[in-house]
Amino acid sequence: MSTYLLSPPAVTSVAVQGSDSRFPVRRIVCVGRNYADHAREMGNDDRDPPFFFFKPTDTLIDSGVEMPYPSLTKLLHHEVELVVAIGKGGTDIDVGDALGHVYGYAVGLDMTRRDIQLAARDVGRPWDWGKGFDLSAPCAPLSRVSDIGHLSKGAISLRVNGEVRQASDLSQLIWGVPEIIAIASQGMALRAGDLIFTGTPAGVSAVSEGDLLEGVIAGLEPVVTRVGPRSGGLR
Repeated sequence: MSTYLLSPPAVTSVAVQGSDSRFPVRRIVCVGRNYADHAREMGNDDRDPPFFFFKPTDTLIDSGVEMPYPSLTKLLHHEVELVVAIGKGGTDIDVGDALGHVYGYAVGLDMTRRDIQLAARDVGRPWDWGKGFDLSAPCAPLSRVSDIGHLSKGAISLRVNGEVRQASDLSQLIWGVPEIIAIASQGMALRAGDLIFTGTPAGVSAVSEGDLLEGVIAGLEPVVTRVGPRSGGLR
């Protein structure tokens, strides 16, 4: 029997609507620029092939938990997204079979240190430091496919202190959920427990300490978080 030099980290998980059990999270895969309006506002073509990046699993926090304003940034942006929970893994998944791999859906926020992300992008460096900081992925409870079916359309929005900042429809995704799953599975093996953040619509903007954020997708539980005091200096 193996022993460990240190205590293994706790399993990261998200809540499941209507259940006392939680969904264990293996990996968080994010799709960049997957709404045409957001791609254009970031200065890119609106039909580029999808690309992926990752957030560490321990960036996840439950809806209702305060997210501290992160260190090293002066430009914290919100990004509301549909989150897909993979319940059955696979490689080279066919688009026509992809939805059979989905356990459920949720609303998530891909919080971003935009100044750090853009500085890295401009010199061809990875985005990780702008995306993967502590507690940067608030997520609402998952709604099971067995309860709600699949989502291909429906309003998606983000409010800050009650003011609408982002508003679109899931039908405006450049690459829909089946395509995202199929394409991602060509480059790596998807496994049960993976979460896919599917991209954000236009309207991303800065938030400040004390702001209340609410992400909403029709038919799902909203994700809510308040931005707390700064977690550290700019250094």
